[in-house]
Amino acid sequence: MTTTVDSGRPYSSQFKPGDSVALKLAVMAGLLYLFILSITLLGSTFKLFGKGFAETIFQSTSNPVLGLMIGMLATAIVQSSSTTTSLIVRLAASGPNVLPLASAIPMVMGANIGTSVTNIIVSLGHISRRDEFQRAFTGSMLHDFFNVCAVAILLPLESYFHMIEKSARVLQIQFSDFGGLKFTSFLGAITKPVAEWIIQLTGDNPYVAVVLALIMMFVALRYIVKVMKTLVLARVEKFFQRYIFRTPVLSFLLGMAITVLVQSSSITTSIVVPLLGAGVLNAVQIYPYLLGANVGTTITAFLASFVTGSVDAVAVAFAHLMFNVFGIAIFWPLKRVPIFLAETLGKLTTRSKLVPIAYIVVVFFVIPGIVIYLME
Repeated sequence: MTTTVDSGRPYSSQFKPGDSVALKLAVMAGLLYLFILSITLLGSTFKLFGKGFAETIFQSTSNPVLGLMIGMLATAIVQSSSTTTSLIVRLAASGPNVLPLASAIPMVMGANIGTSVTNIIVSLGHISRRDEFQRAFTGSMLHDFFNVCAVAILLPLESYFHMIEKSARVLQIQFSDFGGLKFTSFLGAITKPVAEWIIQLTGDNPYVAVVLALIMMFVALRYIVKVMKTLVLARVEKFFQRYIFRTPVLSFLLGMAITVLVQSSSITTSIVVPLLGAGVLNAVQIYPYLLGANVGTTITAFLASFVTGSVDAVAVAFAHLMFNVFGIAIFWPLKRVPIFLAETLGKLTTRSKLVPIAYIVVVFFVIPGIVIYLME
């Protein structure tokens, strides 16, 4: 069994011994700078919109259900929870009058759900083979149902008790006292002048500047993933297939580590879908791996928050982490719940292959769109 990536070629054929690792690391450094610059540019641009823009954002996210749907739909559209959480972090850095932590948390939850659409789309590649498709679709739904189950429990609890918000604040204070934000002045020094120069080139037009910042962020995250594929995934493919899934803890750690390295939980979780379809792995084996990927993806929010130098932004990053920690604490012991839901929906694919397509359209686009329209 040889796992493939976007181009359809095996990882091993994409990574060539003659390729320059030093060159790829240099490219990575440039892409990271572009990502950091995009965050800085967004922060500078938001100031141009003025107070009315801030009030609009605040009003549109004050309802936790609405915030959840905004995060979910945005992530499903851009196919990247990293992009969505980076935007949330940047808004939070603009101050509590723009996006308070309590309003940011449901949006982060929505981003966690929205990112699982990629796995489901990947499973459609097996749609022509019934049994194979059922296994692949079941595994892809497992990530989605963990996030849905976690949100179903934690969103109401958070609305009443604010445990994620309180724990994030405690961690943010400890982190600040430890001196974790001191190095951000260097990041600001190398990005802020460039961001201001770009805004001047746009004629101080905030709309043009926002579009440029989003394009920069999307390009940076996209190609960070592509470069890291060749640096990381090609080297771990055989080890990944033969040894990792022997124990749940090892599976969890690998999912977390690969996601930190490639900066994309969608990539980390999607690469096991062909293994599920082939019957090499099953839902129980990959479940801890998916949980690890959820923890690993929080690194992007931390990176974005460090760039801002804002304690509120760091608190959002910690909230993203704590949502996943609380969710794992509940649904690792209760793993049979999301596994049962995924297997049940997977069985429906034997009756109609339209089930997964309908699920994607209705759950990730129609329902959030209707809710946002009705509650605005």
